[in-house]
Amino acid sequence: MRKITYKEALREALREEMRRDTTVFLLGEDIGKYWGGAFKVTEGLAEEFGDERVRDTPISENAIVGTAVGAAITGMRPVAEIMFGDLTALAMDQIANQAAKIRYMFGGQISCPLVIRTPFGAGVNIASHHSQSLEAWFMHVPGLHVAVPSTPYDAKGLLKSAIRGNNPVFFCEHKLLYPIQGEVPEEEYTIPFGVADVKKEGTDVTIVATLYMVHKALKAAEILEAEGISVEVVDPRTLTPLDKQAIIKSVKKTGRIVIVSEDCKTAGVSAEIAAVVAEEALDYLDAPIIRVAEPDTPIPFSPPLEQYVIPDEKAIIKAVKEVV
Repeated sequence: MRKITYKEALREALREEMRRDTTVFLLGEDIGKYWGGAFKVTEGLAEEFGDERVRDTPISENAIVGTAVGAAITGMRPVAEIMFGDLTALAMDQIANQAAKIRYMFGGQISCPLVIRTPFGAGVNIASHHSQSLEAWFMHVPGLHVAVPSTPYDAKGLLKSAIRGNNPVFFCEHKLLYPIQGEVPEEEYTIPFGVADVKKEGTDVTIVATLYMVHKALKAAEILEAEGISVEVVDPRTLTPLDKQAIIKSVKKTGRIVIVSEDCKTAGVSAEIAAVVAEEALDYLDAPIIRVAEPDTPIPFSPPLEQYVIPDEKAIIKAVKEVV
């Protein structure tokens, strides 16, 4: 099977859905033919589909999402790009109070088929206003779906499902994933929301990881395998809906769980998953739940300090050895 990058997989999903459905259009800052997006995901799409369907916008995240919400409820399927996930704070009213609630507030008479794509994560030395992982903010908003693809295959399949669905979707992409290559079929496929993927099977301990942490978990698992510890790595792929049963099934199998996410530990992604396991699978645990996450601190600009706060393979291995 051919291999393409995560960025190319996202671009393919956008191109295929724009060809399939003329109501799909893109909007965001510098996404058009002069720049192709901050991370070049939309490069080349304006040349094929024109400025009307690949719209460069003013620097106003609130206006981008507000325009997309208005378009969505009147029959279009907008895909809004926010240049950095941190900047979604500037559009939070449109995301949390409008897009997420419209169907409920209108008794199901109106849908909001909107996708908001944005990169999160640290590791490229761009300081605390451009490096956060804020997925948990959006998990907490009823009405929003949250996708966290970790591979090119998952990125393409989930984005196509997001565009075709009738729910507002917050689509999280990690900056360090854009150049990663992976197998992606050329034929048509989609990935449903709420279906986790076991990235590696094992018997001694479960690691649940998201986004770029999936790759660090797999590297840690490889090292641990050489030491005789069999690790199962579960990737939820979407946080809302969350595939609780896949996580519980793995815990029943291994009896131990380590949860790895790049956001802050307090009230973060790992906290929610840990609560699910504690509520629904406590009797199957042979050891306490351990979370590996960032400390509750802004992301430092200094490269050594930034690397210090990001969870790494050593921290994952240490956590696994504590529960085995």
